[in-house]
Amino acid sequence: MISFLNPARLITREILLRPLDVEDATAISDIHATGFDPAWGTEDMMGLLRQSNVFGFLAFESGALIRNRPAGFVLLRHAADEAEILTIAVSPHARGRGVGRLLMNEALRKLYADRINKLILEVDENNQSALHLYRDLGFEQVGVRKGYYTPAQKREGVSGGTALVMACNVR
Repeated sequence: MISFLNPARLITREILLRPLDVEDATAISDIHATGFDPAWGTEDMMGLLRQSNVFGFLAFESGALIRNRPAGFVLLRHAADEAEILTIAVSPHARGRGVGRLLMNEALRKLYADRINKLILEVDENNQSALHLYRDLGFEQVGVRKGYYTPAQKREGVSGGTALVMACNVR
C-alpha cells in the first residue's frame, strides 16, 4: 500500500506539455537565457508568438511539491510545407530527463498533422546531446553555417561559431 505521506510520492515529478501562449514569453525568455548568449528577451518572444505562423510547446513539471514549473520549450515557424525550429531550450534543472525529446516529438506530431513535409534546424556543432537527439529523430546534416554564433557566444566558449544545418522529412 502506498501511503499519502510516502516521501517518494512527494518528490515524484511529471513532465507535461501544452501549447505556448504569449503569456509564456517571460518564462521562455528566462529559459532561453540559460542556454544562449545573447538570449532573446521577453519582447522578442512576444513578437514571435504573435505571428500567425509561429507556434510552440512548453514543458512543465508538476507534482505534489511543484506545480507548473517551466522545464523547457520549443518554438517553430512554418511556411508552405516546411517548418524550422527557431529555438529550443531546456532549463538546467530539467536537463538529462528527456524534456528535449518530448518537445521534439510533440512538435513533429503537430507538423505531421498540419501536413508539413520538412523540418529544418541549426545546431551548434559542439552540442553533442542535441546532435544525438536530432540524429536519433531522423535528422541529417544538409549544410554548415560558419560564423553563425555571435562573438559573445564564442567568448563564453559556447561554440566555435559554426552551426550545422539539419533537416528531416516529417511525412
